Amino acid sequence: MGFELKLSQEGKLRRLFCALLLSSSLIQVSEAQERSIVMASTTSTEQSGLFAHLLPAFKRASGIEVRVVAQGTGQALDMARRGDADVVFVHDQAAEEKFVAEGFGLARRPVMFNDFVLIGPSADPAKLRGRDVVLALTKLREAGGVFISRGDRSGTHGAELRFWKQAGVDDPAAKAGAKLDYRACGCGMGQALNMAASSEAYTLSDRGTWLSFKNRAQLAVLVEGDKRLFNQYGVMVVNPAKHPHTKTALAQAFSDWVVSPEGQASIAAYKIGGEQLFFPNAN
Repeated sequence: MGFELKLSQEGKLRRLFCALLLSSSLIQVSEAQERSIVMASTTSTEQSGLFAHLLPAFKRASGIEVRVVAQGTGQALDMARRGDADVVFVHDQAAEEKFVAEGFGLARRPVMFNDFVLIGPSADPAKLRGRDVVLALTKLREAGGVFISRGDRSGTHGAELRFWKQAGVDDPAAKAGAKLDYRACGCGMGQALNMAASSEAYTLSDRGTWLSFKNRAQLAVLVEGDKRLFNQYGVMVVNPAKHPHTKTALAQAFSDWVVSPEGQASIAAYKIGGEQLFFPNAN
């Protein structure tokens, strides 16, 4: 009986040891799987091809995978407010500062900039070509034509509405009529450009998406160089005080890297046809 009891105890010990090994192995696998974060960002950073260039460099440096959900800036901020993202990378400074003031994000950090451009048919029937975006929209309202709006609460949509307001139009959709054909698509920048190409319409675009856009048809840049067209991007880590389940340390690692000399150099190195799409300005 004593011998059998000893064997039984040894069996239990072996099973316990195996269970501990399995548990340790599962924890290690879980930790490896968790070295990823969700980033709520804009369509411009993805559709321009920047993330396909930038994020593999970050993964090589950190071992952290970034899963991007690309949408309008307003939608990206809402996603982070719900705790469905770990970090936000968008381009609407006023909305970003409000997000931080409400306690949803840690400090906002500037990362890079480019500019907006007013796109339209190269023949320019409304005669908008120039350097003043507000004057161009005033002319479009008076001369008439088709304007494609993102209509999606994106940073680009927000900028467009500001320009319309400066042109004396608080609600361009309400002012649409016999002359101004204002169409809000509720879509990403690439889709808006496709609609503009197919209908020979005008639209506002970030330069990065425009440079990477292939289906240009007869479209051309008509207005650029206005200081009001400046387009700043920022990064914010979601505040763990609001959402304790978010991966703050990994998200902070991305925020730190993208404003570091290595991250900033990677942004500057991204070009299409020899033309730089984004200009780092973290410092």
